[in-house]
Amino acid sequence: QVQLAESGGGLVQAGGSLRLSCAASDRTFSSIAMGWFRQAPGKEREVVAAISRSGGRTYYADSVKGRFTISRDNAKNTVYLQMNSLKPEDTAVYYCAATYGSAGYYYTRAEQYRYWGQGTQVTVSS
Repeated sequence: QVQLAESGGGLVQAGGSLRLSCAASDRTFSSIAMGWFRQAPGKEREVVAAISRSGGRTYYADSVKGRFTISRDNAKNTVYLQMNSLKPEDTAVYYCAATYGSAGYYYTRAEQYRYWGQGTQVTVSS
């Protein structure tokens, strides 16, 4: 069982930045592929970014490419999402997700992830 705890959400003006963190309980964090998803009111959950076990491979949704950066620190069992140039359309609940994955792979579909955090609200005002 992997427990995930997100932090770092909040209210920010358009153009601002936030950094989300997700701490995992599993001691074998380096065996876990991670992802960030978001869900806005009335919309389906969508992938934002994903990262392989080692951090060597990353994926970004087109809507955040060039503005968001996913990274991980396996020594701290933590994955990060640095969000710059935020837009009102980035407003959503952000979730981190984890799955035991194969080396060198990231995963972009919600059904590929077994473990989920409780979510953190990000609100971007115009």
